[in-house]
Amino acid sequence: MMPLDEVRLNFNPASLQALNAVLAFLMFGVALDTRMEDFRRVARMPLAMAVAIAAQFLALPAITFALTLAINPAPSIALGMILVACCPPGNISNIITHRAGGNVALSVSMTAVSNALAIALMPLNVAFWGSLHPTAAPLLRSIALDPLEVGLHIVIIIALPFVAGMAVARVLPALTERIKKPARVLSFLCLVGFIVAAIAGNWQHFVNYLGLVLGAVVLHDLLAYALGYGCAAVAGLAEYERRAMSVEVGIRNAGLGLVLIFSFFGGLGGMAVVAGAWGFLDIILGMALAAWWARRPAAGAPARGETARGEAA
Repeated sequence: MMPLDEVRLNFNPASLQALNAVLAFLMFGVALDTRMEDFRRVARMPLAMAVAIAAQFLALPAITFALTLAINPAPSIALGMILVACCPPGNISNIITHRAGGNVALSVSMTAVSNALAIALMPLNVAFWGSLHPTAAPLLRSIALDPLEVGLHIVIIIALPFVAGMAVARVLPALTERIKKPARVLSFLCLVGFIVAAIAGNWQHFVNYLGLVLGAVVLHDLLAYALGYGCAAVAGLAEYERRAMSVEVGIRNAGLGLVLIFSFFGGLGGMAVVAGAWGFLDIILGMALAAWWARRPAAGAPARGETARGEAA
């Protein structure tokens, strides 16, 4: 069996362009349910938002770096774990937070702000932590990753659709109300379909190597959920906010990770297997956690009849 660091998964250019389009549509759907009030709300919950940003863009990449040093996986697996940790949250986090009885307003705000910040911070984080890693750094140098090029790619598939979606929501509110839920569901299903297609098209590679990454991905994802909750607890936030923070840090946009892996890393085996596995596992773990939390009312939640969005506004 070929060493995992030498494996290149197959994903043809046409499929990659389609995946880019699906991801852009996903961000458009997120933006349809985002308002400027979500950004203004940040000023009214400065501690929660500061903790959320620090947990996602500082603590999670740093903890991931330490984890890869501790378990010493193959270099491509380590680089894949770092890349996933640097991805912004996915909008499924808002749904899981709602089911978990967490602060949906905070979750929506964190998703919106984090995706905006990721345009600049994600490529810088990947380049920084990847270059420090003793085994992954040579691999990163051989690829010659350009943070500016990655940033431009993220602008095209995240920033522009996000701005377009917010513009449509502002100019055509009636139309937005009719299409936002179908658009969100359809884009999510399309993204899942492409992840499944990527795995199916490289099934033998996943069968051969999944065992090498599964334990690392499960441990990594559990650590991400615990990190979000722990950071909120240390900051003195209520259980209502802790649940939102846990889900927001635990759910990473693995679809974006796959796009970058196939666009800039040549479908590098360990990275792609990590992102593909993460794309399913974080949702499975998140839904299981939400089901457990749903049976236990969160301290600090609004009174019955109040919505999380209304309470925070």
